Amino acid sequence: MKAMQLTGIRQMAMLEVPTPRIVNDTDVLIKMTVVGVCGSDVHYYVEGKIGSQIVQYPFTVGHEGAGVVEAVGTAVTRVKPGDRIAVEPAMSCWSCDQCLAGRPHTCRKLRFLGCPKQAEGCLSEYLVMPETSCFVVPEHMTDVEAAISEPLAIGVYAVKQSIPMQGMTIGILGAGPIGLSVMLPARAQGAAKVYITDILDSRLAVAMRAGADWGGNPHTNDVVHAITELEPAQLDVVFECCGQQSALDQGIELLKPGGKLLLVGIPATLDRVSFSIDKLRHKEINIQNVRRQNHCVQPALDMIARKDFDVNQMVTHHFAFSDTKGAFDLVSNYEDGVVKAMIHF
Repeated sequence: MKAMQLTGIRQMAMLEVPTPRIVNDTDVLIKMTVVGVCGSDVHYYVEGKIGSQIVQYPFTVGHEGAGVVEAVGTAVTRVKPGDRIAVEPAMSCWSCDQCLAGRPHTCRKLRFLGCPKQAEGCLSEYLVMPETSCFVVPEHMTDVEAAISEPLAIGVYAVKQSIPMQGMTIGILGAGPIGLSVMLPARAQGAAKVYITDILDSRLAVAMRAGADWGGNPHTNDVVHAITELEPAQLDVVFECCGQQSALDQGIELLKPGGKLLLVGIPATLDRVSFSIDKLRHKEINIQNVRRQNHCVQPALDMIARKDFDVNQMVTHHFAFSDTKGAFDLVSNYEDGVVKAMIHF
């Protein structure tokens, strides 16, 4: 089969690789139809690593995917050939202490699509996944919507880990796909006011169209001052979705005493970040880390199916599989107002 593989820094090539086979009786062979380009994929493309996770070339990235079931193992019961499915990229063991405690996303033996030394990604014609990673989607849901359930599930999980949204005033720092994936379910669950920031005005425009009450660019505005003027009591919860130290600092400034800061973005350093301990102590700020998604793929799909909101609002560009490099260049350079680029097979 054909797979689009990283071959060096900012280098990518369509290569012939062995078609995966069903080995375990719970395996599912999937013919891929759509893959979304994620910021973590771009980190591997531009830098060749994320922290200690270093690419060994050639390597296939991609973990936001949808496809059609081609064949199944003898013990598979939740999907059948011909089913259209969304792919959950995490492959947990389901038997370690973390899995048994309801935390398969921190499984001791976790394997994740497109993660070096764990599993090749889904930017390939075919993919084999355990049936626990396969979610049937309804007929009226598009393949693009099915694939977007992956980043949306992170947002759903982040909101779940925060506070009850009804009537709350919230901040979202970063209006990329993850920030929007937080905003949509937060608003659907009753958030009263949504303040969102980003250094790209094009992304702020998308966020405003999708339902934000206020948007600001920290490169051209004092966003802390501007938001505090509008909300003197400040914010109930802030979701940091861009992985920047400056956004962490803004989050602490924006929160009211007793507020909660959710760390959703992946810091570029992946080493250390810092907080003003004086402000943390005096405000008694609660900090919650968010690790991918946990049992939130199906809830995300249900929200899309019910049309609680339109996830297509974050999709700005479409590419053919053969032009995957063009998609990665566009996203990595933040060109043409890109928010989410989708690759079609």
